[in-house]
Amino acid sequence: MPKNSKVTQREHSSEHVTESVADLLAHEEPVDYKRSVLNVTGETWDKQKDGEEELDAENRPAWNSKLQYILAQIGYSVGLGNVWRFPYLCQKNGGGAYLVPYLVLLIIIGLPLFFLELAVGQRIRRGSIGVWNYICPRLGGIGYASCLVCFFVGLYYNVIIGWSIFYFFKSFQYPLPWSECPIVKNGSVAIVETECERSSATTYFWYRETLDISNSISESGGLNWKMTLCLLVAWSLVGLAMIKGIQSSGKVMYFSSLFPYVVLVCFLVRGLLLRGAVDGIMHMFTPKLDKMLDPQVWREAATQVFFALGLGFGGVIAFSSYNKQDNNCHFDATLVSFINFFTSVLATLVVFAVLGFKANIMNEKCVVENAEKILGYLNTNVLSHDLIPPHVNFSHLTAKDYNEMYRVIMTVKEGHFKELGLDACLLEDELNKSVQGTGLAFIAFTEAMTHFPASPFWSVMFFLMLINLGLGSMIGTMSGITTPIIDTFKVRKEVFTVGCCIFAFMVGLIFVQRSGNYFVTMFDDYSATLPLTVVVILENIAVAWIYGTKKFMQELTEMLGFRPYQFYYYTWKYVSPICMAVLMTASIIQLGVSPPGYSAWIREEAAEKFLFYPTWAMAILISLIILASLPLPLVFILRQFHLVSDGSNALSVTYKKGRMMKDISNLEDNDETRFILSKVPSETPSPMPTHRSYLGPGSNSPMEMSTAPNGRYGSGYLLASTPESEL
Repeated sequence: MPKNSKVTQREHSSEHVTESVADLLAHEEPVDYKRSVLNVTGETWDKQKDGEEELDAENRPAWNSKLQYILAQIGYSVGLGNVWRFPYLCQKNGGGAYLVPYLVLLIIIGLPLFFLELAVGQRIRRGSIGVWNYICPRLGGIGYASCLVCFFVGLYYNVIIGWSIFYFFKSFQYPLPWSECPIVKNGSVAIVETECERSSATTYFWYRETLDISNSISESGGLNWKMTLCLLVAWSLVGLAMIKGIQSSGKVMYFSSLFPYVVLVCFLVRGLLLRGAVDGIMHMFTPKLDKMLDPQVWREAATQVFFALGLGFGGVIAFSSYNKQDNNCHFDATLVSFINFFTSVLATLVVFAVLGFKANIMNEKCVVENAEKILGYLNTNVLSHDLIPPHVNFSHLTAKDYNEMYRVIMTVKEGHFKELGLDACLLEDELNKSVQGTGLAFIAFTEAMTHFPASPFWSVMFFLMLINLGLGSMIGTMSGITTPIIDTFKVRKEVFTVGCCIFAFMVGLIFVQRSGNYFVTMFDDYSATLPLTVVVILENIAVAWIYGTKKFMQELTEMLGFRPYQFYYYTWKYVSPICMAVLMTASIIQLGVSPPGYSAWIREEAAEKFLFYPTWAMAILISLIILASLPLPLVFILRQFHLVSDGSNALSVTYKKGRMMKDISNLEDNDETRFILSKVPSETPSPMPTHRSYLGPGSNSPMEMSTAPNGRYGSGYLLASTPESEL
């Protein structure tokens, strides 16, 4: 030990020892126990391997700028759900009143858990597998479960991008192909396609021209080659964006993250200039306060917060692992969370402005059709002319005049009114028609755009926005797979990325058969919700209760340079786990109460019909949930019973200047004093005393460690040279 070291000075001083081992060792040169006499593992030091792993840690890719990183996180968290899921939930659950539970749950669940994932990723600098192996080896299955869920979600999410690509290329024509029903020739007579006439032009184009959908999930119908080609293009785009890691995907984010905001602002300005747009926005923001007391509203708000931020997927951890250790991830978490929220509100304004315009168009159409019915009844003397108010002019009939006439006829003809088949044509009824997901993007929105001036331009912009939103989320989802696998198993990035995309495309062919849309619905509803909820609960427990909230807060203080608010201490330790447990319970109850089913398009009826999944589809559904959750108990059992090493029994961990290694924090006060005051080297106790060190489940003495297998899983996350050893 150097003569001028703090420990040596203390040995010759009569001052009372008050500083901890952590304080004293902060001034010492790094010591590697692999290379010293303190190596009790019996493991030989492989200089070449050690050097390679140190070099790997030092050469870990990094973001080119803070802006690039923020845009990547925004691009990942802001996805298709912000555009077509949030507005639907807002409309369904009380309009402006829904924003209150959403914002409350964003603050007490979303923000703390998002900050937690950013912090562990940045601190340990590994993907989800390496992070959770390090924090709690027996809960290492969290990382593998996240990878599986990312794979399931990526499979069907890219299909949606493929649909958007199809509509994007179809938008380069005037009039738009979904603006009118196709004409078919029956001999010498030209008639409108029956299925289209009984539904609408946009509905027909979606179900028949795009999907060519079958009547049920049991009818495969073979591959839809147009959608297969679009899916291939979608996976090619994702592969090209991912092939060079964050160096390529980061550059893609500049466009894919910012362009949707340009389109949304353009749509908002254009939408506000449309007739009836204000009606839609007023309808959206009119609060139905009684809805705030409905537990279902809070459950759906919690689920939306959970998925909007991408919690549990591993993408958040993967992106933050490429940050510098002194990056202010608390600022990042707050910024991205609220940008996500305001993006959802912006998208909702756009959607309801456009839907308000569409509602007015449809309401006028309803008035015209029913006015023609009334004229027919007047001409055939079914109705008397005395029932028509004198100021009503059928050539310029307004919705107000029609409603007045409708009420008079309904009052007078009360007994026979239903036989007349007249509709009320209320604007409120049109605005209350809830649409979400593909129904909003590919039916309602496309129908509204057919009435826009220069409709092809707006259609191109809209679907290019959907492609970019989807691509940003897909890059984050794929990073949740590639980063932990590459970190853990040291495979070549380019080879693995290309292989993963090809394999995903092959499996994804199930979604581009004629019944593929029903499989998309199944995966969307059941492959991620329950497994991800369990994953995030275990993440929270691993950090707050196993690793220790106080310890984690202290390390965040060292990393950030300031102590996070006590708010996070209580949310991590108590509030978030309880809320997530309630959400998980509610989700399980919801699954039991609502039998799994899907909306099928029946060609003969030209209408949707709710069908229950057949037995074989139920088996697939249950298998998805089990398979996604399987790594959690499997890894726990394997490590609990020593069937695989968890890496916690290796003492070949080093500490660096200003940092303590993980297990030395377990020293008791008397151990610290003995370590500091021992003058004879042979009397100096190991900094990892046998009665306090964690030797792995069931280990009783340090002698067992000499025969313990190496448990690094190829990631090197216990090496001194990697940032994980500094946690």
